[in-house]
Amino acid sequence: MSPGRPRLVPELAVTDVVHSLVFWVDLLGFSVKYARVDEGFACLALDGAEVMLDQRDRGPLDRRGIFETGPMEPPFGRGMNLEIEIESLGDLLERVETQGWPIFHGPEERWYRAGPVAIGVRQILLQDPDGYLVRLQQRLGERPV
Repeated sequence: MSPGRPRLVPELAVTDVVHSLVFWVDLLGFSVKYARVDEGFACLALDGAEVMLDQRDRGPLDRRGIFETGPMEPPFGRGMNLEIEIESLGDLLERVETQGWPIFHGPEERWYRAGPVAIGVRQILLQDPDGYLVRLQQRLGERPV
């Protein structure tokens, strides 16, 4: 296990890594940890969260499509959403409005029961260029159930 690296890092198959970087870096605020531009690959990080982007038609021929378990049809990632805790939802909402990015759902305030407490979040759901659903949350605190 690598120290300081998250134990779960999703790798998303994307159709255009440059277009995806506009969403993940320019809109959401991730930074590029490292990239293999010739392979259409980038590893991104934001406050302890990491995600990898892998362009489907790039990279070594013997590796293309190896992680695809069925036909890839847009929107990708059906049935899954990526939850990312962020410091300020207000800052993100300003960038979403400025860049004209469509909001899939929200913003909303929700309280989720977790044992004896409820955890409050303010959240918004966005879709990346390939349709992966990203749920960005600002934590509001806890209260008794």
